[in-house]
Amino acid sequence: MNLLVNGEQTSLVDVATVSDLISALEIEGNVAVEINREIVSHSAFNHHRLADGDEIEIVTAIGGG
Repeated sequence: MNLLVNGEQTSLVDVATVSDLISALEIEGNVAVEINREIVSHSAFNHHRLADGDEIEIVTAIGGG
């Protein structure tokens, strides 16, 4: 599947859902995900299916103090 992730063309195999994508990219921690300019809720990560050509933005939360 060909995806545009954070502005970079990415080709991945065996990635069907947002959770699969996050695992494949080895992203840890709290993230916000936008697909084709729509926010995907955390509760939908396991169910939201990706499609070839999706434009995805992933933002990782960083705490500080």
